[in-house]
Amino acid sequence: MKVNGENLSTLAVFPSMMTVPDCFVVGSNKLGQGHGEAKFYITSKKEMYDFYGVPGFRAKCFMLKTDLIAYMLAIKNEYYQPSQEYAKKDIFPQLWDKRMAMISNLEDVIFFFIEDQDQIVGPRGYINSDDRGYQIIRELALPLVSYIYVEKVGTESAPLYYWKLFVDFEAIWERQNGPLVFTYGKQKDLKEPEKKITKKQIEQEQEIRRARDGQGKYRELLLEQCHFCPFTMISDERLLIASHIKPWAASEPEEKTDPYNGYMLSPLYDRLFDRGFITFTPDRHIILSEFISSFTWKQINLKNNAFIKALPMDDKRIKYLRFHHQSVFKGVYSLDEN
Repeated sequence: MKVNGENLSTLAVFPSMMTVPDCFVVGSNKLGQGHGEAKFYITSKKEMYDFYGVPGFRAKCFMLKTDLIAYMLAIKNEYYQPSQEYAKKDIFPQLWDKRMAMISNLEDVIFFFIEDQDQIVGPRGYINSDDRGYQIIRELALPLVSYIYVEKVGTESAPLYYWKLFVDFEAIWERQNGPLVFTYGKQKDLKEPEKKITKKQIEQEQEIRRARDGQGKYRELLLEQCHFCPFTMISDERLLIASHIKPWAASEPEEKTDPYNGYMLSPLYDRLFDRGFITFTPDRHIILSEFISSFTWKQINLKNNAFIKALPMDDKRIKYLRFHHQSVFKGVYSLDEN
């Protein structure tokens, strides 16, 4: 990746997703009543020290302004139609506008330090910081539906740590709709188990889930464009998933059913694409996330920058892929730089 004109090589990727907890975020974003101390539990101490350094470390980190803008655009629907009971839920749309304005005034690269909280006894690893960059993350992130991806870049003698905020679109979906189970042939909504569910409500819920999972009309239209998986060449519709490029939770109503916002993929490749472990370039090459080990990529038989000849590509899909590059893919790839 390039930072301030300097190319920085990736040395390692932090092996765990850092889901943002409620105790970490600022008061307006909280779900509970506590104030929190801004400490971030990230993993076991061993895993933390293997990545950041010896006990007592002070690590230099950075974020990119473009990433923060991409994150806020990706989570805008959650600010405007919250799936959780945030403390200041009623003014979240105004907070989104205010925070976007704040980001617009930031430098292109935001540096900050994090410090080991080695005074805390036990096997769990904690970090904290008073720096502005760290506080910006506390202000923007929403608990349980945001997480942080970290890469170690530069040189071993003078490493930097690249932080990027992501939206957990699957978590938002579950909080909006709740899991369903079948009970004596009838579906029940586990979010409200004591309510009687009408036939109409069941049908509406089923239709929403069919659309979200790539069924119904969206699936039919997508199959007309992509009637087989470009990786496996499987054309049996029963074995294909209608995958969204721009996730359902981030899409506008018309984008949710736009067949150009999708690919028909076999389940493994749907999972890789949906979770941001792969993405595609406009010229049909695949980009692999370093979050997956080279051994696993070898087992899957995927190589970075491989040409996927059968992958559908056009200007409309490239528009959606821009979102996928910025807000879903777990790595560094910019369509504008390629």
